[in-house]
Amino acid sequence: MEVKFEDPSLERLEANQKYTAGLVKVFHRRIQFIRASPDERAFYAMKSLHYEKLKDDPDNLYSMHLNDQWHLIMYLKAKEDDTRNLVVIVSIVDYH
Repeated sequence: MEVKFEDPSLERLEANQKYTAGLVKVFHRRIQFIRASPDERAFYAMKSLHYEKLKDDPDNLYSMHLNDQWHLIMYLKAKEDDTRNLVVIVSIVDYH
């Protein structure tokens, strides 16, 4: 799958590999996993991600755990050429 970022600071965080502490390291692994996945069924198959659609959300946003506290918020978009799906990363949020 292809990945795009709504927030430029998340794109910079993903591009800059020198940050390796805690949450950033998990963020890098999740982005690598998303890029390697053929479609969103891989997200559901890996139960530890707790991939789910956000309830009562008109924007069709989904959540994926980074750890027990932080979640990656995203939405899926079909590309016009139908080659690969596009995952748009919206934010990282603290649900506690």
